Amino acid sequence: MTPSDVMALIKDQGIQAIDLRFIDLPGLWQHFTISAKEFEADVFEEGAGFDGSSIRGFKAIQESDMLLFPDASTAFVDPFMEAPTLNIICTIKDPITGESYSRDPRYVAQKAEAYLKSTGIADTAYFGPEPEFFIFDDVRFGQTHQEGFYHVDSAEGFWNSGRVENPDSAGNSRNLGYKPRYKEGYFPVPPMDSHQDLRTEMMLELEKVGVEIEVHHHEVGTAGQSEIDMRFDSLVSMGDKLLKYKYVVKNVARRHGKAVTLMPKPIFQDNGSGMHVHQSLWKDGSNTFFEAGTYAGLSKNALYYIGGILKHAPALLAFCNPTTNSYRRLVPGYEAPINLIYSMRNRSAAVRIPVYSGSEKAKRIETRFPDPTCNGYLAFSALLMAGLDGIQNKITPPGPLDKDLYDLPAEDLAKIESTPGSLEESLDALAADHEFLLKGDVFTQDLVDTWIDYKRGEVDAIRLRPHPWEFAMYFDI
Repeated sequence: MTPSDVMALIKDQGIQAIDLRFIDLPGLWQHFTISAKEFEADVFEEGAGFDGSSIRGFKAIQESDMLLFPDASTAFVDPFMEAPTLNIICTIKDPITGESYSRDPRYVAQKAEAYLKSTGIADTAYFGPEPEFFIFDDVRFGQTHQEGFYHVDSAEGFWNSGRVENPDSAGNSRNLGYKPRYKEGYFPVPPMDSHQDLRTEMMLELEKVGVEIEVHHHEVGTAGQSEIDMRFDSLVSMGDKLLKYKYVVKNVARRHGKAVTLMPKPIFQDNGSGMHVHQSLWKDGSNTFFEAGTYAGLSKNALYYIGGILKHAPALLAFCNPTTNSYRRLVPGYEAPINLIYSMRNRSAAVRIPVYSGSEKAKRIETRFPDPTCNGYLAFSALLMAGLDGIQNKITPPGPLDKDLYDLPAEDLAKIESTPGSLEESLDALAADHEFLLKGDVFTQDLVDTWIDYKRGEVDAIRLRPHPWEFAMYFDI
């Protein structure tokens, strides 16, 4: 779609509002809206101004003015607004220099794609994330000087199997059961799967806004844990689609009086929500990750790519698992991919090689440690840069391990490196290992430093506050 196509669409479909969208540094969509009567084609060339000092991770107040430049190819009609609204994803520029803003995550992704082409290794990187999320009926939380709490609830939660509910016309209450047991939500049919229709509605709304969906299903956890898988796409396009995905699933849930969270670990002692990311590199229409007759059909470049990801994994987690809550998921016993190895079958491996099909076009790697709280533009770009570093430096990973790691003797398990145990550890790793991100000016030193400083603030915010379970353990000591 071109700017002229957008202007024609506004007229033909009676669009009344144009919503300009961009992403802040942590990864949340931001927006402001222009009346269709005031929206003119020159905004595609001249931009629309906004105050960057009010956006998380952006400019200081003394240099706050910034410009949004709509990308006409991303325009889509909003499925939720009452007034006909056209949403357009934007990139950000400095009004003084006219240059793209180095802390704009979408610009980072654009530079990553350009850098890939400049290396000659491949011309396209495909990404296929699999975000998981929970669907809740009630969410409450709070923190003051003298108290702190959270409360989530779901009619599907197994903890409600004894609850009195569903009163009939005579006032008699009953519980119909059909609540997935902990770690057993994968994946029975309705009535146990009570969110089938809701997920289908999410799928159909996603397809309307240009996000191709391959499959949806209930996930392992109780309380409505779900997964809706998108068809793979190139880096920037998939970053755009991940934002559409989050927007749609949250708003479809809200339409039905429910709430979606993409927090990795909102429920104690059940599986967390991850976002496995499938990746492949293509050149001249051929999959460079495929080679017949090798382990899992992997080429040398695919192995080197894996080597780069495993080598830089501790630093990568700072972008791929960027919240303190992320590390409550990355623990043994919940199918968490905490082991820095690769494997065809082992789902506790950081990198898995899907073998559903032996065809060239299906050959890919699956990085399993990311979670859906990440900023997709930054996480995908960081994964690509780590993989390319592996190819450029011929980093050979340790041999694959297809055994059940939980059955390994302790002395063998001790030899396997693990993911960092906290966001603070990941940030320390990023501070020590980020040169690979700076190649081609894809990430800048300023962006890396800003990210580390911002995220250390989140670590400190948690560290300073008493935890409810501390009272259970220590109040009477």
